This record gives sequence, structure tokens and C-alpha cells, in this order.
Amino acid sequence: MYSFEPNEEQQMLIDAVTRYAKGDLRPAGHEAEESKSLPKKLVNKGWELGVLQASVPEAYGGFGERSAVTGVLAAEEMAWGDLAGTLAVMTPGLFVMPILLSGSEAQKQEWIATVIEADWPKYSAALIEPSFDFDPNELKTSATAEGEDFVLNGVKMMVPFAAEAEAMLVYACLDGVTKGFIVPRASAGLGVSEPEKLMSLNALPVYRVTLERVKVPKSHILESDFAPVLASMRVANAALAVGVANAAMEYARDYAKERQAFGVKIAQKQAIAFMLAEMATEIEAIRLLTWEAAWMLDAGKDDAFTQAYLAATGAADMVMMVTDRAVQILGGHGYIREYPVEMWMRNGRGFASFTGLAIV
Repeated sequence: MYSFEPNEEQQMLIDAVTRYAKGDLRPAGHEAEESKSLPKKLVNKGWELGVLQASVPEAYGGFGERSAVTGVLAAEEMAWGDLAGTLAVMTPGLFVMPILLSGSEAQKQEWIATVIEADWPKYSAALIEPSFDFDPNELKTSATAEGEDFVLNGVKMMVPFAAEAEAMLVYACLDGVTKGFIVPRASAGLGVSEPEKLMSLNALPVYRVTLERVKVPKSHILESDFAPVLASMRVANAALAVGVANAAMEYARDYAKERQAFGVKIAQKQAIAFMLAEMATEIEAIRLLTWEAAWMLDAGKDDAFTQAYLAATGAADMVMMVTDRAVQILGGHGYIREYPVEMWMRNGRGFASFTGLAIV
């Protein structure tokens, strides 16, 4: 049975991430959203915490072993500070972790150390597609074998840092199965749009990527099963949602304790108190579901993938409910951009479509 108590190394990492979230991400989040730009120093500082490096064995340049539990603990704390900044810090993991989970030994030796031993590097991944029925297990982007190469065709969206990426991991359908392909940025036929405009995450540069007969050598396919990669993405998504929801709940709770109406603090109003209680209950339920899914991934449990799906879908509903109620509790102030709850609500709305933007 899993333990709910972090070990000493996990606690040290969580403490460092918490300090970064409180001291750096949270103060910078609003201005980054308004200016549509993340300070490079902010992202570099998050990268230097070594969250990704702690999940990579020494053989590939890291200093730890992969642990989904450690990943979700760190992701939740960081997202409490700011979601866009967190996704920026975690972007290189979109390239590294799938290679660690599903790549060949040669791919691990060639690519992983190159990424994690550098300063915050520009490597990314492209999974999400501009389709109302997007399903990561039934992609429209196709891969076909031609001689010694694979040829990729399709369109991806919401690809972080695609314009600057030295390489990206592109997911495509090969004979009815989702596979990842390592695609260098200079590949012929690879096109990157102007930055996409989203409801939220305006500080995170995301792009639409087109692939028109992009050729990659057969040595660049991740041949192992995509399921562990997708499950790790879903668990990461759930952990990030818990962090955003917890930020909104705590802010609304503290506001309610200070805001006075008709001679009493509004936290003493039954309607407000019940809302806060339900928000806290739902956060805790999804947090435990997410931790359990991460533990099951680490333990290699057969039903870990199902649990990861449940955590992700539950988290998408939970974060929308919590952030919406946070706006409600602040009343008119909740609708003003000066207060962070409106940004958290916009972030919350996106979690149903964020799978592929983070991995643990």
C-alpha cells in the first residue's frame, strides 16, 4: 500500500518548489499574463530546481529515478504559483520523459543528456490536434513508411515553444496506433505558425505546427507502447489542475474572511461557507485520486492507466467548479482582472484540452 508521507528527498524537492511558487511564480503570474511574456530568468530558475533531472537516471545525465509520485507533488505545488510558468518549466519534459518511458536505449543515450544537462533547453512535443473529436489514441496526423524513413502529414496545435525548439516529439498514427517521432526543427516540410491566441495561458508561447511530407529516419520512432506516456500526461494534467484549484480556493477563502457585508464577514454566511467546504472537499478527493494514480504508475499496476484517466477527467470538472465559485465568492471583484481568480477560471476552463502540455 502507498504512503501519504513524502520521503526525505521528495520533501526537500517539494519545499524548494513551494518556495519558487510563492516567491517567484505567484508574484510574476499576473504581469506575465497581461504582457503575454514570461521572463527568461523566471523560467531558468524553475528549471534549475532539477525536477526533471531528479526523474532521470544517472546513466542518462540525471541524478535520480523516475517517480510519477514525485512529479505530481512538484507539479501541484508549482501550478499553485502560476500555470503558464509551470508549463514553461515542464516543457522539456514533454520531450525527455516519453523517450525515457518508450524510447530505445540508443535514443536515450543520444537525446536525454543533451536536454537535461543544458540550460533551460528548447525541446517540445506536439500531440494536440485542431479537431472537435480529438482523441490521442485516434490521431489524424499520419505516419507512413517509405524506404528507410517515415513520412509525417498532419496539423498540430498548442505546441509550446515550437518556433524555438531544436527538436520536438510529434505524435502520429502509424497503422492505427499512436507513435512518437523525434523531429528536428530544421526538417523539410515542418511549418510553424504565429503564436496562437488562447483564452488563457497568454504568457506561454504556443503554436500551430503543420507537417507536409516531413521525413524522419526510422531510428527516430519511439517503438514502445504509447499508453504509459499518455497516462503520465493525464496524471500531470490532474496534478496541475489541483494546484490551480487550490490557489483559487485559498484566495477565495482568505477574501471571504476579510470581506464584510451587512456587518459580518461573508465567510460566516452559510451560502459562502458551504461553497468553500465543497470546494475544499472536491480538491482533496481529486488530489488523492491523482496521488493514487501516480503511485499505481510507479508500481506498474495493470489498472494504472484507467486510474490516470479517471484522475484527469475528474480534475477537469473539479477545477472548473472550484475556480468558477472562487469568482462567485469575490462577487464583482472576481470579474476584475486585478484579482487573480478570473485568470484561474480561464485556466480552469482549458484543462479538458490540456493533455499533452505536461508530463510527469
